[in-house]
Amino acid sequence: MHRCTRTVSLACLLLCGCASAPAPATAAPAELAIGRSITIDSRALGEARRINIYTPPGHEADGPPLPVLYMPDGGMKEDFHHITGIVQVSTANGTMRPFLVVGIENTERRRDLTGPTNDPEDRKIAPRVGGSAAFRRFLREELMPEIRRRYRVTEETAIVGESLAGLFVLETFFVEPALFDTYIAIDPSAWWDRGSLAQQAAARLQQPGQPPRTLYLATSDEPDMQRHGQVIAEALRQVDPPGVRWHYAPMPEEHHGTIFHGAALRAFRTVLAPTESPQSAAPASP
Repeated sequence: MHRCTRTVSLACLLLCGCASAPAPATAAPAELAIGRSITIDSRALGEARRINIYTPPGHEADGPPLPVLYMPDGGMKEDFHHITGIVQVSTANGTMRPFLVVGIENTERRRDLTGPTNDPEDRKIAPRVGGSAAFRRFLREELMPEIRRRYRVTEETAIVGESLAGLFVLETFFVEPALFDTYIAIDPSAWWDRGSLAQQAAARLQQPGQPPRTLYLATSDEPDMQRHGQVIAEALRQVDPPGVRWHYAPMPEEHHGTIFHGAALRAFRTVLAPTESPQSAAPASP
């Protein structure tokens, strides 16, 4: 039988179990917060919407004003954590400028993020579709003014989205181009309405009064995503609208379910970098 004495080694104490350390003091569990949430009663949508907001460290209420990055699919169980994590790391290591991140939590995702469609197959994905115009009105008339009222922000705005949210980003780039300065569309579902958005890209880009803006478009290995992305890139290349900067980033090594994080990181480093000027009039191609 092993016995421990006052001169025995620590190893003996551990092996024999003769030493008993006091139990560590524990505090009551606390919530882990990475931002704030507000609720907006929307007339445009006819419902209350939860908004999640992330402020980079060192940019609290008394700090310098921030540009704003808006994101559909911005719920706590959606993409809010993913994107704010990339923003936090990229801001800390100096590869992107600090942004206030505003995530819009979904209620009826397929209603809000899709435009009108003439394809009966599209209408099968949800009881209600085609509500993108109302969702844009919510952003323009309710959400963006509320963010400007609550936070110290600059006039610069950006929007990021993937899949159907990418479709909404791309549609807004074409139909209401002045709403944001920078548009980041990752693997957008441009097959919607039989690809009409891509087919109309050249004509929309030739409309007078095109405002300065930036588009970052990334596509995965999905054939539909690649095909429509190439059509849009070719329209941008041929029309070459003054003041429109654009980047087309095919990522054939990624699938639709894996592209978001890698593409968002690349996009932020490309179009939201410290040296980037969203208002620059110099066009950019891949």
